[in-house]
Parts: sequence; C-alpha cells; structure tokens
Amino acid sequence: MGKYDKLIFQILRGRSDTNIAFSDLNSLLKHFGFEERIKGSHRIYRMDGIEEKINLQKDGSKAKPYQVKQVRNIILKYKLGEESDG
Repeated sequence: MGKYDKLIFQILRGRSDTNIAFSDLNSLLKHFGFEERIKGSHRIYRMDGIEEKINLQKDGSKAKPYQVKQVRNIILKYKLGEESDG
C-alpha cells in the first residue's frame, strides 16, 4: 500500500481527523490533480469536474478536522483515488 493509499484510508476511516498533517493533505490534493491557489493563510484547491472548492488553513502542523471531513466527503462523492494503482 503506497503513501497516498495509506493517507486515503486514514481519511476515509474518519477516526483521526485531528491527526492529519497539513502537508500530507496538501500533497494528496495535488496528487489528485487539484490546482492550488494561495491567498493569505488560505490554500484554495479547485479541479475540473469537481463542483466544490476546498479551502484549507493550517492548525499548527495539522489540517483542521472539519477540513479533513470536507476532503473525505469529496473523495467519497467523486470516488477519487479508486483508480489508484498503489
């Protein structure tokens, strides 16, 4: 199981939303093909075919739990990562 597969599993499991590193979540979104735009302390991610935009902000070195939940919902809704070849 690759790095991104492990992270996706951790996010989808939903038991450690407070323990997801901001840098890991950032890398995952870029891996999925999201374009990043930085505006102040916010990082905004958009991707063709994805209706929602994702707005992330650091909480120390971690991602904010409610933002991890938003990413989880988008992964599930759009079935991101399912074509991963691990």
